[in-house]
Amino acid sequence: MKLKLKPSSRIKRRYLVIEGGKREEIEKILLEFLGVIGWAKASPIFVEGSKKEGRIVLSVERGAVDNARAAFEASGKNIKVLKVSGTIRGVEK
Repeated sequence: MKLKLKPSSRIKRRYLVIEGGKREEIEKILLEFLGVIGWAKASPIFVEGSKKEGRIVLSVERGAVDNARAAFEASGKNIKVLKVSGTIRGVEK
């Protein structure tokens, strides 16, 4: 029997569509700006299978969305957050 989590105890995630960077650059920017503790709180996960070329989908914890967006703006790189959504289906529209 598999134990289920209550909806209130699940980690609520948001999905960011990022354009203009590679995975290694994105990891470096987030780690530089947020630090190790901020990285752990955000718990970023790269979602595979983005249908559009040149775009990366990054999943972060709900409370860290503003910090992740600020990290990309504070870096001098040409990396943009195009869209933030609560579902993967909403990201692909």
